[in-house]
Amino acid sequence: MSETLRELREQAGLSQVQLAARTGVAQPNIAAYESGRRNPSPAMIERLRSAMRLLPHEALERHRDELKALAAEYGLSNVRVFGSAPQGTDTSGSDLDILVTRSPHVGLLTVAEFSFAAERLLGVPVDVITDGGLPDDHPILRSAVAA
Repeated sequence: MSETLRELREQAGLSQVQLAARTGVAQPNIAAYESGRRNPSPAMIERLRSAMRLLPHEALERHRDELKALAAEYGLSNVRVFGSAPQGTDTSGSDLDILVTRSPHVGLLTVAEFSFAAERLLGVPVDVITDGGLPDDHPILRSAVAA
């Protein structure tokens, strides 16, 4: 496990300090797990692995152009994000909240299919809503920013 934990952390692009901040586990403990001086419990292993997953805003940064192209394939445009990701307060348990404009011929099933495809692309949970039924002063419309 010691090499695997280090490899996973490095693949995630995280330092021990960053992983400690995400998990609340002291950095010396992470170092001890990686060196094999301590053996993490199965629950701790899952906690560390979960924290090494991309945060929604990181996934968006890496795949922004691909997400917009994917939306266009499904007849969706004006891709925006709202919620915790654009504020930088997202966690490993957060989803990416996406607001889109759908073409008149695009139905809700297509929006759902886009949601699943976006999750596969980004590797994080995605929640997609359309702006068609929202009043102009809706808080989501006011807070959403371009993806």
